[in-house]
Amino acid sequence: MALFSKDIETFEQLYLHMLQDIYYAEKQIEKSLPKMIKKAGNPDLKSGFEGHLEETHGHVERLEKVFGLIGEDPKGTTCPAIDGIIKEADEVAGEISDQDVLDAALAAAAQAVEHYEMTRYGTLISWSDELGRSDCAQILKKTLEEEKAADEKLNKVAKSRLNRAA
Repeated sequence: MALFSKDIETFEQLYLHMLQDIYYAEKQIEKSLPKMIKKAGNPDLKSGFEGHLEETHGHVERLEKVFGLIGEDPKGTTCPAIDGIIKEADEVAGEISDQDVLDAALAAAAQAVEHYEMTRYGTLISWSDELGRSDCAQILKKTLEEEKAADEKLNKVAKSRLNRAA
């Protein structure tokens, strides 16, 4: 368990750690999306990022509600995975001067973020059910559905416009 934390000994502690992981990730995404909005040239991509930023605020609020339901204060734990995905997106975006190619890269980076979030929320829903916390599972399912929808929107924009233009 050194991969996560030396202090994790129970399934409940693992669950809490995963909630803290995705909470940290969502907070980092809240910080990163405004930068992506500024860099995006395609109006559909920009609009999609703006909409997802608003959704992300809701994701944070839902996570805070889940923390409350399990009697914990909302706090994050450093998530090297999301930090790496965001760092890679920043580096790639800094190296591309052609706006069409940049938009395709931004969409791909955003999809990497969505896929990470979908794995975490899927796991947390399963674990919530296992722990008898259907209340938490219901809250997390709403976010998972929004993440899937955001990924689908990005996919449609990329396939119909961005990739062709790049």
